[in-house]
Amino acid sequence: MTHETFEQHRPYLFGLAYRMLGSVADAEDVVQEAFLRWQRAGEVTIPRAFLTTVVTRLCIDQLRSARVQRETYVGPWLPEPLLASDHPPPDAGVERADTLSMAFLLLLERLTPVERAVFLLHDVFGYDFAEVAELVGKTAVNCRQIAHRARRRVRAGRPRFDTAPPDQARLADRFARAVQDGDLDGLLDLLAEDAVLYTDGGGKVTAALKPVRSALRIARFFLNLARKAGPDVRVHPIRVNGQPGFLVTRRGAVENVLTFHVEDGRIRQIYVVRNPEKLRHVPSDVVPEKA
Repeated sequence: MTHETFEQHRPYLFGLAYRMLGSVADAEDVVQEAFLRWQRAGEVTIPRAFLTTVVTRLCIDQLRSARVQRETYVGPWLPEPLLASDHPPPDAGVERADTLSMAFLLLLERLTPVERAVFLLHDVFGYDFAEVAELVGKTAVNCRQIAHRARRRVRAGRPRFDTAPPDQARLADRFARAVQDGDLDGLLDLLAEDAVLYTDGGGKVTAALKPVRSALRIARFFLNLARKAGPDVRVHPIRVNGQPGFLVTRRGAVENVLTFHVEDGRIRQIYVVRNPEKLRHVPSDVVPEKA
């Protein structure tokens, strides 16, 4: 088993594991374990099928154990943010912003581990049901039923991506300037009336323990933060989970990562990850050097 062959599949394997687990660190661990099993396997006829099976089943096992932890999580749980510079993109056939977004990954939380695997393998990665059955160890008929059930669970809440990336980026820039300028009316123009803000501190740092709802409350929330921020805080535009977002630092240290979901030309959801355990993977070259 050559290292070069495995490396050809690494971006795809990471993309699958990250979508399954919502964790950069856990996805990296799963891919590394797949590499170790690849080395021990001897001759493999179809490398991609072998590696996909290993990664899928490892992720299912990990999700089953993670469910208990998430039930006791302090405040809203958000996936670990995936910054554009963290990894090479998953292979071109599945590199779609909607399947990496925070909104989509949170929707997958409604599914059981097996439902999540079947749904992603078939609907996102394009495997047919016979192939999915081999990967998850079930029959094709069973997988078809599982996929139907999964689609029904996510259909009502599936986010729309109806705003072009350049327009999303302009909205994000206008949002940052409105916060910086203390422009309440400007923020209200950008936010949907029923917008929701989710902040994930994981009980490690200060964060809202419940979602903040309504444009007015969210606008006031950010303006209050801006007034308290001080001169040491810097806001750096960056792509997060395929969407425009910001990396916020204080004296060069990462403080939070923020990203948006935009519908109908307005910001409908804002996701802020503050839990330091979920920010440990942020590349050092993204953050300016400490003074």
